[in-house]
Amino acid sequence: MKVVLQSHNPEMCLICERIDLIREGKNPFFVAEAKTGFVVLGDFQFFRGYTLFLSKEHTRELHELDPETRKTFVWEMSEVAAAVIRAFIPVKLNYELLGNTDEHMHWHLFPRHHDDPSPRGTVWNIDRTIRNAESVRPDSDTLESMKQQLLNELKKSSTIVSKITDTKH
Repeated sequence: MKVVLQSHNPEMCLICERIDLIREGKNPFFVAEAKTGFVVLGDFQFFRGYTLFLSKEHTRELHELDPETRKTFVWEMSEVAAAVIRAFIPVKLNYELLGNTDEHMHWHLFPRHHDDPSPRGTVWNIDRTIRNAESVRPDSDTLESMKQQLLNELKKSSTIVSKITDTKH
């Protein structure tokens, strides 16, 4: 039996809004589209290479996806993670699928680098005003460069490359 937890209204969902912007060609952080989700860079790059993989389906929990979609979603996320590692060369990569704030499945992929101020703590231990400071928001040239780095690595994945679509904005 499939158990579905009560979810909020998808019409008031930040992740759905971001996906709509991707489909309209208006999300500057969009990198690529895979079968089950969208690859985007984070708005703030305190953790250089911070990437999200947004589920195309507005579901709150992983178990709510049908088994084949679930397998593909997790596999594609792991391929995105491998590309993040190759593109940004962290010493560690943190993976998180939370949904407490935005009840639409999305993976956070946090590269942890040598200069990490809290290498053994979670990313959430670092004050939000520091993580989301304007000084760590990439300018347009830096953003384009980072997107291209990640896209180049995504295209190297033999299992995901045929499903990757990059759209120039």
